[in-house]
Amino acid sequence: MAVNVRIPTTMRPLTGGEKLVELDAGSLSNVIAALEAKHPGMGERLLDDDGALRKFVNIFVDDDDVRYLYGLDTKVDDGWTVSIIPAVAGG
Repeated sequence: MAVNVRIPTTMRPLTGGEKLVELDAGSLSNVIAALEAKHPGMGERLLDDDGALRKFVNIFVDDDDVRYLYGLDTKVDDGWTVSIIPAVAGG
């Protein structure tokens, strides 16, 4: 089995329009590395120059914000869903 990564509309040009990308399970950092390998440019949209999650992107693993779990070390099991949610600001 695999994990499903939900791609937000703003990032779909990098995935050729795909809304959902299937990747191998592992840690979140492994999932992001696989996403970058399959769709170059995704990694830099999610990670900063130091390899940390960008502040304006929220990532959820099965409805839990990874910032409140183990960050990039969060385990992503087979059948789980990773959701990438860009932060929204405005007034």
